[in-house]
Amino acid sequence: LGSAAGAGGGLVQAGASLRLSCAASGFVFSNSYINWFRQAPGKEREFVAAISSEGGITYLADSAKGRFSVFRDNAKKTGSLQMHTLKSEDTAVYYCATIQGRPKLATLQDPRNMDYWGKGTQVTVSS
Repeated sequence: LGSAAGAGGGLVQAGASLRLSCAASGFVFSNSYINWFRQAPGKEREFVAAISSEGGITYLADSAKGRFSVFRDNAKKTGSLQMHTLKSEDTAVYYCATIQGRPKLATLQDPRNMDYWGKGTQVTVSS
């Protein structure tokens, strides 16, 4: 069975930066998009970012544009989400997830379509 694991969260002050990482195993990582979602208390899980299998295509939610970047290293089977200028509204549990192939953006944005999920890592931004 495949799996993904996320790490790198923590408690930071507003304006700080964090880099989350995701490590995958047990499936064809190089043929999968890496997605990032987040879920704040009492809210639905929402799409944050995605990067294509070869890294040439990236998508960012409007809330992430200009502050977040998404990367991957297929040789190491890892992905990362670099977050800058964090705001209190970024506080959430962040999850990495993967989906095979070349899905459309709408498919990438729906968490129900993901193949594998990381356990999630807490990001707390204090104002």
